[in-house]
Amino acid sequence: MKYTTVAKLLVIFVGISGCFSVLFGAWLAHGGQSLPLASQERLMTALTYQFFHTLMLMLTVILYKLHAKPMILAGGVLFMLGILCFSGSLYIKTLFDVLSIGKLAPFGGLSFALAWLLVGFSGTKMFDHKLGK
Repeated sequence: MKYTTVAKLLVIFVGISGCFSVLFGAWLAHGGQSLPLASQERLMTALTYQFFHTLMLMLTVILYKLHAKPMILAGGVLFMLGILCFSGSLYIKTLFDVLSIGKLAPFGGLSFALAWLLVGFSGTKMFDHKLGK
């Protein structure tokens, strides 16, 4: 698969994830108030991580468009996997009482951490390149 195809798929994912974040946040603020407090807190954690990392994923795609470094795109894929594994597992665990899926959350957290490192390392290379090094 070409890198540009992956980048386009990530942009589609950003749109879907951003839309879900807004709609689910609205539901949680209104309809979700009947859930137990622990469930509301777990869902809010999932939603917060999803929303912030969706924004970072969009920034990652923009950085890739500007610099076309595969490491940046790899970071984007890891952000997407983090959203799916971390936030997705918390949603499913809480709303559908599928406890075993919660084992995916640590993999999502690790994906987030690795994505931040990849984007950070590739970012330092971008600054070096711009300064003529």
